[in-house]
Amino acid sequence: MNFEFHAIYWREMVKFFRFKSVLFSSLIQPVMWLGFFGLAMSDSFDKLTSLVSSASGVPVVDYLSYMGAGIIAMDVLFSSLFGGTTLMFDKKFSLLRETLASPVPRFHIILGIGLSGVTKAFIQTFIIIGFGKLIGMDFFNGYSFAETFIAILGIMLLVAIFTLGFLFLSGSIAITIENPEGMQSILTLLSMPLFFISNALYPIDSFPTILKFLSMFNPLTLLADGIRYFALGSNFSVMGNHYAYTTADITFSFLGLIFFALTMLSAAMWRFNKVDI
Repeated sequence: MNFEFHAIYWREMVKFFRFKSVLFSSLIQPVMWLGFFGLAMSDSFDKLTSLVSSASGVPVVDYLSYMGAGIIAMDVLFSSLFGGTTLMFDKKFSLLRETLASPVPRFHIILGIGLSGVTKAFIQTFIIIGFGKLIGMDFFNGYSFAETFIAILGIMLLVAIFTLGFLFLSGSIAITIENPEGMQSILTLLSMPLFFISNALYPIDSFPTILKFLSMFNPLTLLADGIRYFALGSNFSVMGNHYAYTTADITFSFLGLIFFALTMLSAAMWRFNKVDI
């Protein structure tokens, strides 16, 4: 088996750890989201919903824990969407031309960049989970060591598939667009509806019918649902809304994200194979 993608992966990781400003912002951003936005919003929502009745016999989860899953999904979304900009700058400074002219298969270039993005997403996810536990987020509450280990594996698998899908999408755009400003505009245009038409920070039960339907197939919603299933359990209540996840629900999340990632991989391969050296 060929491992040419390892050189691309290693190059991206060296860049990540060498540029201290990028490293610092990538590591501190999820902590700031959870520490400032999370604590402020959780106190407000918990006070507003303190008098809302919950289903009898169903564990009640505070808003911070509910939102923690959404912050993981949101942070991974933005980091993976903008992760493809490395190809934009490689193309601008003719580094991509040299890479494409090398014996490295084009699929390995995409795979190496994708796996480096997955590694960065894992680091950020562990930071959010660890910091969240310090400030009172009830992830894995009542879980045994084995259950916690399996839950973390499930979360990381979902994060990996999600990250690959959006990195492939970002890479396709980077190869197509000629200037960084245009790419940034497109990525911002994509990220806003993905973020707001999802259950990352709030339930979608009261959405208009069309937005609720779109949210069901939103990759961000699929990821947030999967994280909540593994981290909070299959049966809980938050802000008066009862969540009861079934095996079919989580299977749908996995299959939906896999379909999205494979579709984006096909698009990325199509764009890369059309690039002339």
